[in-house]
Amino acid sequence: MRIAVLGTGIVGRTLANRLAGLHHRVVLGSRDPGGDRAQRWARSAGPHGKVAGYAEAVTDATVVVNAIAGAASPHALGELSTALEGKVLVDVANPVAAIDRDPPVLEPVTELSLGERLQLLLPRTHVVKTLNTVSPAVMIHPTRVPGHHVVFLAGNSGHAKRIVTGLLRELGWPPDGIVDLGDITGARSTEMLVPLRHRLTRSFGHSDFNLDIQRGRTRR
Repeated sequence: MRIAVLGTGIVGRTLANRLAGLHHRVVLGSRDPGGDRAQRWARSAGPHGKVAGYAEAVTDATVVVNAIAGAASPHALGELSTALEGKVLVDVANPVAAIDRDPPVLEPVTELSLGERLQLLLPRTHVVKTLNTVSPAVMIHPTRVPGHHVVFLAGNSGHAKRIVTGLLRELGWPPDGIVDLGDITGARSTEMLVPLRHRLTRSFGHSDFNLDIQRGRTRR
């Protein structure tokens, strides 16, 4: 599969490395493709990975992963609206406005999540929100956390969610660990978990943890 991963931060580079290691053809999209960070990734990625500017990266991609900082995502992706038409956009970003605050300050999420804003901005793109509730290391290797735990996804297109579910399975997420929250409005609930994740990381001293959902018997 041709996959563009936009963003050269730790999330983007981690996902791009893993997807290239799974033999997908990966382009890491960067605002500065000639910069040191992007070029170091290109040298380490091997034959399945390369670096390009955002517009070039998405041109031939079937799936695009948004790992751009949440506050910058709408502007950056809005400039790519035509190129993103018909593509699946996997949004792993969180709308953190001030990361240096404890807990982090989010852009208003209660009425409109980042995932929803991107879907409104890109009406001909199939936005699927997922992986934003776990650390980059757990995203690509869920077995770092022992036992059963879950990842969420939300989006308006069932076909797009099936494609993303296939990628999650390749990353190691088991079928019963992938929880479908329905349409893209489900992104609100997962984005609002960011302050909890931040506080748990501080309490535990590391980010190798996740949440599980335990369901009781259905009462009739």
